[in-house]
Amino acid sequence: QVHLVESGGGLVQAGGSLSLSCAAAGSIFDINTMGWYRQAPGKQRDLVATMTSGGITNYADSVKGRFTISRDNAKNTVYLQMNSLKVEDTAVYYCNVLVYAHDYWGQGTQVTVSS
Repeated sequence: QVHLVESGGGLVQAGGSLSLSCAAAGSIFDINTMGWYRQAPGKQRDLVATMTSGGITNYADSVKGRFTISRDNAKNTVYLQMNSLKVEDTAVYYCNVLVYAHDYWGQGTQVTVSS
């Protein structure tokens, strides 16, 4: 199995920045997709950004130009740099790894953006 450990959530003022990290432990195939999803209270879990092991990225329209996903394949770690944060970015952010038709999820980390 794969265990994902997230860090970096917190409280930030609108317009500020936060960085999230997610490290994958366990056996993982080196060809995979890692990314971030988020879920606000009363809302479904939605894609934020993903990156394949080959470097192909995908972003939700709502975060394009503000968030940047990156990864260190040697460390099995994915990052999310969040800039120009908005109140509507407030959610629990979940790390995800898709490898060989299996989804793995981190524990979630709270990001709260205040006015």
